[in-house]
Formats: sequence, C-alpha cells, structure tokens
Amino acid sequence: MMNTTFLEVVAQDILRKHGYDLSRIAIVFPNKRASLFMNDHLARLAGRPIWSPAYITISDLFRRHSTLVVADPIKQVCDLHRIFVQTTGMSETLDHFYGWGQLLLSDFDDIDKNMADADKVFANLRDLHELDDLSYLTEEQKALLKKFFSNFADDQESELKRRFLSLWSRFSDIYHAYNQHLAAQGLAYEGALYRQVAENEAIPFEYEKYIFVGFNLLQQVEQTLFRRLAKEGRAFFYWDFDHYYIDNLNNEAGHYIRSYLQLFPNELDNRSDEIYNNLDKSKRITYISAPTENVQARYVSRWLSEEGRMQAGRETAIVLCNEGLLETVIHSLPPEVGKTNITTGYPLSQTPFASLLSLLITLQTEGRVKDTDKFRLKHVLRILRHPYAKFISDETINIVRQLNEHKQFYPSRQTLAIDDGLEILFQNPASLTSYLLQVLRHIGTRSHDEEDPLYQESLFRTYTLVNRLHTLVESGDLMVDLATFQRLLAQLVKSTTIPFHGEPAEGVQVMGVLETRNLDFRHVILLSCNEGNMPRGVNDSSFIPYSVRKAHGLTTIDNKVSVYAYYFHRLLQRADDVTLLYNHATAEGQTGEMSRFMMQLMVEGSNPVTKAVVQTGQALPSQLRLPIEKDAAVMQQLGAIKSLSPTAINRFLRCPKQFYYNILAELKEPDNTDEDEVDNRIFGNIFHRSAELIYSKLMEKSNEIQREDILNLLKQPQQLAQVVDQAFREELFKVEHAGFTPDYNGLQLINREVIINYLRQLLRVDVRHTPFTILGMEKRVQTSLSSIIIGGIIDRIDLVRDPHGRPLLRVIDYKTGRQASMSVNDIADLFTGMDIGKKHSDYFLQTILYSYIVRHSRKYNPNDTPVAPALLFIQHAGAENYDPVLSLGSGKSQSPIADVQDVEQEFIEHLSQLLADLFNPAVPFRPAADETLCEHCPYSRLCLCTKGVKINE
Repeated sequence: MMNTTFLEVVAQDILRKHGYDLSRIAIVFPNKRASLFMNDHLARLAGRPIWSPAYITISDLFRRHSTLVVADPIKQVCDLHRIFVQTTGMSETLDHFYGWGQLLLSDFDDIDKNMADADKVFANLRDLHELDDLSYLTEEQKALLKKFFSNFADDQESELKRRFLSLWSRFSDIYHAYNQHLAAQGLAYEGALYRQVAENEAIPFEYEKYIFVGFNLLQQVEQTLFRRLAKEGRAFFYWDFDHYYIDNLNNEAGHYIRSYLQLFPNELDNRSDEIYNNLDKSKRITYISAPTENVQARYVSRWLSEEGRMQAGRETAIVLCNEGLLETVIHSLPPEVGKTNITTGYPLSQTPFASLLSLLITLQTEGRVKDTDKFRLKHVLRILRHPYAKFISDETINIVRQLNEHKQFYPSRQTLAIDDGLEILFQNPASLTSYLLQVLRHIGTRSHDEEDPLYQESLFRTYTLVNRLHTLVESGDLMVDLATFQRLLAQLVKSTTIPFHGEPAEGVQVMGVLETRNLDFRHVILLSCNEGNMPRGVNDSSFIPYSVRKAHGLTTIDNKVSVYAYYFHRLLQRADDVTLLYNHATAEGQTGEMSRFMMQLMVEGSNPVTKAVVQTGQALPSQLRLPIEKDAAVMQQLGAIKSLSPTAINRFLRCPKQFYYNILAELKEPDNTDEDEVDNRIFGNIFHRSAELIYSKLMEKSNEIQREDILNLLKQPQQLAQVVDQAFREELFKVEHAGFTPDYNGLQLINREVIINYLRQLLRVDVRHTPFTILGMEKRVQTSLSSIIIGGIIDRIDLVRDPHGRPLLRVIDYKTGRQASMSVNDIADLFTGMDIGKKHSDYFLQTILYSYIVRHSRKYNPNDTPVAPALLFIQHAGAENYDPVLSLGSGKSQSPIADVQDVEQEFIEHLSQLLADLFNPAVPFRPAADETLCEHCPYSRLCLCTKGVKINE
C-alpha cells in the first residue's frame, strides 16, 4: 500500500484540531482538483457524517472579496490599445499592437501581483545619477540597475535604444490610465484585482477560518493577504516539503521555501514531523530514452501492465510534460485498464468544428476574389467536403451528394447560405460572427440525433467562443479587420480545451504537470521529460529587462524554474516507483536533452537510477518494407477483382505492395489538387478535352479530315479559344451550362494560352497526314485475358497512310509533358518494373495494350489493318519528320512498331504471367525493387510502419 499522502495527513490534522463541524472553515488550494481528494479523505477519516468545509481556490478567494470583475482577456488588450494610442499619440493599429499588447499587459499584471511601484519600475533612468536618489533600493538592487542602464549611456544612441527609452518613459502613464479606464467600468485585470484586495484592510472575510494547503512560491499579494489573516488568527498553513528542500535552499528545488520563511521566519525549526515529514525513502527510479514522442506514448501500455500499476488505479499517474501527447496516450491505453480519469482537456483545435470555422473564415479572406463578389472554387469545395457541410443548408446536401458521385456542379451564391435571404459575403467581423453563430445553431438543430459527447461538447465550446467574440465586436471593444480576426480566433481555439467528464478520485490518472499539485501517487511515469518541457515554457519575454525585474522583486526566470523544480521533486517524493521518459532525438528542433531536474536527481539523489532505451525495432528502412502475404482474406479480395485498367497493371509492376494498398485495401491517394490552379493532371485533361472538341467540329461534315478544313480552322483563333474556354469550364470550373464565362486568374490565363498553342501545334502536325479518318476519340475498349477484363479509354484512333501509301491504324495517346528517355529495348523491358520511373515504360505498356485490343476489334478494324501504337508528345511534335509511332531498341538500332501484331505474342505472354503472379497465393505483394520510387509514394510511411516497441536495459 502507498504511504500516507500529503492530503491525508492534512485531513487528519484538520479533524484533530477543528473537529467535525467545518462549516465555517474554507480550505484554500492553488487549484480545484485537490479539493476532490481532500473531501474524499475527510469523509473517510471522519468515519461519521460531518459538516463539510468550503473548498475554494486562491483565485476565488481574491475575486470574492473585490467589487471589480476580471475583464475578458480580449477586451483587456483592446482597451489597453485604446489607452496606448491616447497616451502616446502613436497610430499603432490593433492588428499590430495585439501581440505585444499581451506582453505589456503581462508586465502590468506582474507588477501588481508583486505589489511593486509602477512609477519606480518605469522610471526614466537614462541619467545614472538618478540612482543616487532611489533610497528605497538596496545597494545590490542599484548595482543591478546600473548594469542594465549603463548599456544606454553611449553618446551615440542607436535608434532602437532611443525608441525603447521613449516608449519606456510612457509606460507609467499608460499603466495608471489603463487601470482607471478599467475601474470606471467595474473591471480589472487579475493582478490589479488581487492588489486591490491585498491593500484594502477594511475588507470583511466570509469565513471564520482559512486553511491554506500546498502553496509554494508566493507572490506579494498572496503574502500580504496571508499575513493579514494570520495576524487575525484566522489562517492556518500546511506546506509540503521535506529535509531535502530545506537543506538545498539555494538551488532551484529550495527556492519556493523562501516564501514560507518570509511569512514565518522563526518557525522553520518548529515544524511538525507528523506533517512536514522527511520522505527520504527508498524508491525505484528508471530513466528511459526514446527516439520519438509517439514511441513514449505507446510504451505506456506496457508500463501499465507491469508491477501492478494498472490494478493500483488512482495511485498510478501518467504525467504528460508535453500535453500534445494526450491523444496518442489515450489510444495507447489497454482496454483492460478500466476506469481512467483524464484531467488534461481535449484540444478544441483538433475537432471538426475548429476546422469548419477556419474554412468558413478563410473563404472570406483568401477565398474571396479581390474586388468581386466571387469566391475561389477550391475554398468552396473544401467547405463542401467538410463532414458537417451537410448540416449547413439543403443545397449543400445535394452538392455533397454530387461530389461523392463525382458529378459536376455549379455552386450558386446561396450554396453556403442558411436560408434564401442570408448574405454570405462579409466585409467585417460583426457580420461574419453573426453568420458563424447561425451556422453553428443550424448545425446543432439539424444534428440533434448526434449522441457523441465529444461532438456535443465541442459544438458548445465553439459556439461559446464565437459568441464571446461577437459580443466584443458588437460592443465596439474589438475593432479589427477580417485577417486579424482570423488570427485571433485561431489563437483562442488553440488555447481552448474540452474537459473530460469522469470520477476524479477513481482509476488511473492521466494529467499534465500542473494538475499534480498537492497530489501523491505510488506509481508515476513522466512522458517527454525533456529540457524545454520540464520546466515548460520558461522564458524572459517582457518589456521589463531582467535586471530591472530582479531589482524590483518582480517575477524572473529563476522564479519560474523554481516553481517547476518544486512540482517535479514534490511529485516524486512519496512515490515508490518512478519512470521518466525523454526524447533523445535531435531532429525537428529537439535538443535530445533530458530535463535538468533529471540530471539533478542523478547527482544529488540518494536512490540509484536505472537507465534503459525504448527502441522501435527499426534497422534499415529497407528491412521494414516487408511483403504482404496472400492469406485467405487477401485471396478473397483478389477473387472479387473482375477488371483491371492499364494504370492498375502498371501500379502492380511498379510496386505490388502499392497495388495492395490502393486496389485491395482501397486506401486511395490523398487528393491535394488545388481546384483553382492548373496542375499537370488538370492541364492534361483540359488539353484532351480541347482536342476532342476541336476535332468534333471538324467531323461535323465528315469523319475524313481534309487539309483545307484544318488550315481554315487555324485562321480562326477565336474558335480555338472558345473550345479551350469550354474545356476549362468543364474540367477546372466544373460547370456544365454553356452560359458560364470563366473568370481567369493570372496563372490560369497563362495556361489557357499554352493550351491554345498546343492545340494549334496538334493541328499543324495533323495537316501532314491529311486526308485521314478519325475512327474514335475518348473511346473505351476492353478485352478478356485469364478471365479478367482489361481495358481503358483511348485518346484517339485514326486511319492514315504509311510512307508507302498503305492504310495504317494509329492508336494515339496524347502527352502534354516533356518526353523522357523513351528507349525501351524490347517487350520484356516493359514488365520488369525497373524503368517505369526513368523511361516511362508504363506509357509503352498502356499504348501497346490498347493497340492490341484495337488490332483484334471488329468494330474498329474490320479489314484487319495494321495497327501502330503512338505516343504524341505535343511539346516535341513541331520537329521536322516527327513520328509518334513507338519504337523498340536503342540508338540507331531502334525500329518502329509498324504493326502491333509483330510483338503481340511476346506481349501477351508477359502480361499473362503478370496476372498469374498477381493471383498466385504463393507470390506475396512485395515492395518496389527500385527504392527511389518510394520517395514520393503516398504509402511510404505505412509501408515503413514499425513492428512494435521493445526495451533494452
């Protein structure tokens, strides 16, 4: 069993000294969480009904005794900006001011919580002789100030120094004007409210007695309040420390005890060992280094399963020094863990509502076409593809259905409107927040059947957050443009969490460092205990330099570090079993250093430390690209395949394992297409459609294309432009009706001109072969091989005359990219999979396959005419004597494939063997032989997944 905890000892002492009627007593904690455990201990130790005390936090204690109210944090900065502009006369915008306004407000808060004189802190000390008049400073404090301000004594001051001193000289005026401005509204920032309470000795306190439990580093407002209550005989204090801290007052771990000594300088030697017991006991301490954060999280499952930690329930704590690990840790908890209490909230930023807000606002900023009432298609589509889009309006439901069915659609202005009368173009945050609130309400009413607690809670938190901003905007407190509003909302969403509901006093505890205050555990594991995480976020960000803060008793980095040192050592002092993990990797900005407190524990601690390493089982990446065996389930999936495209066949050739992921597992590649921009795929689609449309015009009289027809068309550039516009409308803008006129941006205009030129180039190439007959464009063809239907869409089939005047069918595949090294020696080269990335042998395989199908087609080749496979690279088609017909061989030994029949036997043999391997249960899905193909493979990380976590000691 675990030794008596700090709160248990305190509970026993309270019952012994104050009896069972605690109704006129308030127990004050640094945070709320400890009160739940204290209440449990009091009820259990009393063994009978008692009058429960009141439980309040130190923040509640101050706020209850003030006539002022702490203002909303956003309003605080907005009001500070207003006072700043009035006082300095500077025309700083709120957009630029907001970030450093928060910093200045933090300095004001620190001044008041430490009850410093703002006029003296912000005194203009450019003249060092002024220091002689500061009799209130000690010689040490004067030396610190001289050390800092001597940097400003140069005869030739830099512009930065001049501006800093100019600003510094106004801070005192801003401080006083700002406090008066807030007080006139009955408001204050937290430090000002605390100071008002601490300085007002006439305030009557609500309870007869106040018991302060587990405080550490005290600020001056707290010390002042504590002294007053102690002087009145109404305050009792319980401090949690042992001899280690007392013996190390000068190091980080001992700094916090100075607050106790400042309050009660004569009581250190009279402490009760019953309460302040020396906990220098034997414990098992293990340090584990890991290569990644996620590996640490996955190790939790194994850690819980050992040493009875899971069964210990509330005596076991998983502490996250990096709270970003929460989601991974939750997913790593074993099912048998039973009850779990999670004190760290779930980030609102990781919920679908946060992403929906971001998309709706981005539509108004980045998605708005400048100086128009139009939106960019890609931003509209991103919203429509959001899982909650179906709840916005009836029209979105229909469009989402069309998107899922890969149909074209034309979004109207009311696509994202909640009702027919609501405008969705917004010029300011007031109208935007109103719209966002209506969207959230609409989603709430339409999704009433959603029973997911996370969904409901995240909707509530999101609505509350937006409503808070809306109120500030409507009241005129928050006056910013949409871009600044977007950044502000993102900042608020990032800092908001959704609390988990559970029984705090039961089950394994998952918590952040701050939640461990006053609590004790037998089994403790700290994850990501790296320097930078423990202590966390310790920095000197302030307008007040370190020397000035040190001289005036303000909070310094030393204070912040000592607080975390106390949290760390106090958490471990009663534990029997301690495991500390840290990330030893130095990539991605990580230092790979264990926390300074871990180093201190090794040097100064009396318990031996066992060291271990968590490994992922990774050796060389290639060793982890393991084949996927064809078990019964996989063979069943293969048996369901009835047809294959050339793309699928080439995917299998390129990497059988990728074929498995894409075709059998149906893990489709992410669509990162920017719908407003013309990438290679869209560019090719537009050109293909343009070619089809232009030849459809030429074929209106006859399928036989004449020289005069092409030449006449080349003299009519407007017709070419109209055809390309139609292709853009259909392929890029996804609009079916002909009345739509594309509104091109700069890049789209450039691509439009390039495609028009390519179309003109195609016509000039085809003039050489006139007259010729087009037998089909964009035609689907197929054949059956080994009971599998194989086929696809051919760009163009035409009938021309070869150099000897004999008829020749060409199966043409248009290519708008650059022509790669296309030398393929023989048919066997097409099936090795090694040249796909370098020589684009997949182009050869597809075109030869289509030519084979056409060669034996009664529909397209009733006269048994020779069929030649052709790849028409439009960028190179202007060369003299250009011939798109494919050739085999290399260098001067290349010979064109005049008739696919000459190579079809070998081709079909290889293709049949390929299909046999695909369906052979003894041939696994192996990774690509050419590892360079893995560099851009979307399944690369999945292919390299680890096999588990092992530990080496």
